[in-house]
Parts: sequence; structure tokens; C-alpha cells
Amino acid sequence: MANRTAAAMVAAEDLRKTYKGGVRALDGLSFSVGAGSVFALLGPNGAGKTTTVRILTTLGRPDAGSASVAGIDVLRHPGRVRSVIGSVSQHSGAVPQLTGQENLTMQGGLHGMRGRPLRRRVGELLDQFGLTDAAKRQARTYSGGMRRRLDIAAVLVHRPTVLFLDEPTTGLDPEGRADLWSVLTQLAGQAGTTILVTTHYLEEADQYASRIAIVDRGTIVAQGTPDELKSALHGDSVLLEVPDPSRAAVVRGALAGLPHVRQASTEGGLVRARVADGPKALPAVLASVEAAGVPVLSVSVARPSLDDVYLHHAGRSFGQAERIAVQ
Repeated sequence: MANRTAAAMVAAEDLRKTYKGGVRALDGLSFSVGAGSVFALLGPNGAGKTTTVRILTTLGRPDAGSASVAGIDVLRHPGRVRSVIGSVSQHSGAVPQLTGQENLTMQGGLHGMRGRPLRRRVGELLDQFGLTDAAKRQARTYSGGMRRRLDIAAVLVHRPTVLFLDEPTTGLDPEGRADLWSVLTQLAGQAGTTILVTTHYLEEADQYASRIAIVDRGTIVAQGTPDELKSALHGDSVLLEVPDPSRAAVVRGALAGLPHVRQASTEGGLVRARVADGPKALPAVLASVEAAGVPVLSVSVARPSLDDVYLHHAGRSFGQAERIAVQ
């Protein structure tokens, strides 16, 4: 791993983890994260994202494989790793009865910070995360977005080199998600903090991450920049909506026989087909569906999305994987 990821701030090599009952959470997962970047582990619930973060933040151990953070082996030197990272789980770590200011002060004290430097740092973070006006209020009175910002501010008090965020925007409204991402991208761009975030929101990874690793069934099936992953598919995506989901399979079968179509899949009443040239293939696609006797409610042509990327590499749509995970 040293040769491949010498300059990486976070590196995982062939991580494997199986829980009791034979549930395989990680199956040879490998990736690396460059300094000062926003790196997204993108995958449905149950893909292995949280298990990966637990190992990288020293809260869990793999059955096999190795990992490092800021050049420090997470298995050999967990104490050193904890001194250079900040980690926010899916659940708030703030003490509800303490004010926002008290929560940050307490966190700084746990890292040995005292006096004027700590007070200055707490003030900086309250301002940076838009919490100055609420600094004297108990955390239990904060909105969901405010609590999430407080959680992240708290783990930044000691100026960590690497920040781990596990599903940080789950439960937030669109405005709260946008505000939080604005702060995160500033951290990476201005402070040089390396950020690893897990998410199952395709649009967030597409819009905000410098690089993405798509996780499916405990392994990385594709990784690169959002544009690299989408452009590698070539061509366009044709999306058809039919009124009867039971007839979607008929449409898929009709499209699969066309020379223009590279891949066709269904999800409910939606049929997605990958084609080399959308506008050129569209007449043949619609003629084939009409010949199959299935009416179409709507049709659209678009460039490949991350959902198309996931479908191509995982063999199922992201939505299908999410539904399987919660069953």
C-alpha cells in the first residue's frame, strides 16, 4: 500500500469485514483520498460505507486489509490517528443541555486546549458555522441543520487534518443541506482540510465531491471525478415512463433488441435505456415501444447520470439497491 498511496491522506487497501451471521460488510474495499479534497463514498444503505468509516476512525477493526490516515497506520497507532482527525456520525454528539458555546468549549478541553486560544477558536467556529447568535442557547433548542453544524464545528476545534462525516445531511431539508455543503467545500478549499463523506444522495456527490468512489456490496465498483465517471459511459440515456409498471418489462425486452441500445433496465413504471446517440436513436426507440403495444406517458433524453454509472457497474439501479437494503 505504501507505494500506491504514499501521498494519500486516507488510504484503504483490500479491507474485509464479516459480521456475525455471515453478513459480509466489506469485500476487498480499496481507495485513496488526496489532501485537501472532498471525497465521497457513494452507495445505498448497507453497502459498507459506515463500516469503512468506523475502521478508518479506529472504532472498528477489519478482518483483513490495511488502512492509514495522514500516513498513520490505523491499526498500529489508533491514538495518533485520533489526534489528527475529526469524526461526525449519523447521530448528533452534542450535549442537549449545554449551549452551543459550551459544547465547543468542552470539546476543546478534551483535546487539552485552555484559556484565550480556546475562547478564540470557539468564537471563530461559531462565526464560521453561523451559530454566533445562538451561542448562548441550549443545543436542544437548535434546528436539525443547526445541530448538524454544531456537531461539525465541535470536531474541528482542535484543527484536525482529516474530517470524516457519515451521512451528514440525512434528515436535513434542502436549504439545510445546501448550507452545510457550503461550509464543507470552504473547509476543503480554504483551510485545506481533507474531507471524506459518506452519502446515498447522488446529487450531492455529483455536485460537491472532488472524487467519488461508488460502493456496492462492500467493494468499490468505480471511482473518479463525477465527470470522469459519467463521460466514461459515452452516449445518452433515454428514459421512458409507462402507465402500467407490469408492462415495463415488455418495453425493456423490445428495446434490448435494437442495435442502438446498449443496456435497458426497469424500475417501477420507468424504463431506462443507454444509447450511443439519443436524438438519433429516439425514433427507433419509440417505434419499437409502439410496436410492442405499450403506451408511453413521457420520454426524455439526457446525458449519463451517476445513477446510470451505478447501474452500469453494479448491474442494478441505485433505487433498486436502496429498496433491497431496507427489506
